Amino acid sequence: MSFSQTNKDEKKIINAVDANINKAIGLIKESVNMNSGTMNFTGVKAVGNLFKGELDKLGFETHLTNGESYGRAGHLIATRKGGKGPKFLMIGHLDTVFELDSPFQEYTMLNDSIIKGPGVADMKGGDVIIILAMQALQKAGLLDDMSIEIIMTGDEEKSGKPLELSKKDLIDAAKRADIALGFENGDNNPKTIVVSRRGSTDWKLRVTGNPAHSSQVFTETVGTGSIYETSRILNAFYLQLANEKDLTFNPGFIIGGTSLSENEDGTGGQALGKTNVVSQETMVRGDLRAVSLEQLKKAKETMQKIVAESYPKTKAELTFSSGGYPPLTLTEGNTKLLGYFNTVSKDLGFGSVTAVNPRNAGAADISFTSEYVDMAIDGLGLTGGGGDHTIDETGNLNTVAVQAKITAVLMYRLVNSKL
Repeated sequence: MSFSQTNKDEKKIINAVDANINKAIGLIKESVNMNSGTMNFTGVKAVGNLFKGELDKLGFETHLTNGESYGRAGHLIATRKGGKGPKFLMIGHLDTVFELDSPFQEYTMLNDSIIKGPGVADMKGGDVIIILAMQALQKAGLLDDMSIEIIMTGDEEKSGKPLELSKKDLIDAAKRADIALGFENGDNNPKTIVVSRRGSTDWKLRVTGNPAHSSQVFTETVGTGSIYETSRILNAFYLQLANEKDLTFNPGFIIGGTSLSENEDGTGGQALGKTNVVSQETMVRGDLRAVSLEQLKKAKETMQKIVAESYPKTKAELTFSSGGYPPLTLTEGNTKLLGYFNTVSKDLGFGSVTAVNPRNAGAADISFTSEYVDMAIDGLGLTGGGGDHTIDETGNLNTVAVQAKITAVLMYRLVNSKL
């Protein structure tokens, strides 16, 4: 591999990553074997303390927050204040989807480079890449120049409530930052980077009609009933919005009849009715995913307009959840940052990098930075595996050094305006 496009400092970074890579892989394995399912608060804190110790050695001011106010373990926050250049926010998360009752608790090596384990790609590998990049910058004598805030959340996989408390530390950090770097694993392709993520919010449609004998349906006094009105609304959603690029809206379940009762956890319910009775109540719950705040706003407006155009003798109400993940809107700054990342990747001999299709990039913590930072990209974590959120989750350990080198050199160039 030729480093003809790198200078002396950058070669120091590259060599430092290579010198620390075995310890980094050991740290991945150690953290993967520590259960940190979101609701295993003890485990999440233990992983936080493990990574905290590594960042303490690098001179970061670190602390683990208390997540009691939003029903979670809390977050790891680490900061360093440098003298020049942009302020960086680096984002990871400590938790996984694999709780203590999961059969998937430890890593195994499938061959010399593919590791299988709970949270190895999503996203303990990404957390370690952050640490490895910081170690390389310190060893090269370049870390002191940089202003960096690292946040590894403890509830990315299952957000605490209320969301405004759960994500407050992350949003406050975004307001202080110029550039956000996310270390999720993107679409598991090391040749791609996320510049835009779709956000997700839930919606609930409740429709009422006049109950009556079915022989009177469609009459002036009875009208259509709630189920017909619900069908009209859902069909109009499809006709008016289905062709919007990167927008999806999915009705997850529907119940309706003479009466209904909804499960407290919002996962379904029961409906009672008869074939000869006009339906009185219908309820639908679903989600809405948009690629930008503007697209999300327009979709909500269209849906509300459709709901307002009721069939006779029916009423409908559409509500959107106050929580949910916002979209990471594609901006000129994000595109420019991808260009810088691509240049570094090519200069280091790793080839070109392109943008992930936002349809393949779900919601993630970096989305909460979208309104505040000038530039943001995600997908810088451990990639090349697959099976996320399943017992087949894997990652390619060969990507750890690659991603750490690109990250550290990119930050060095951004601070020193070598782009």
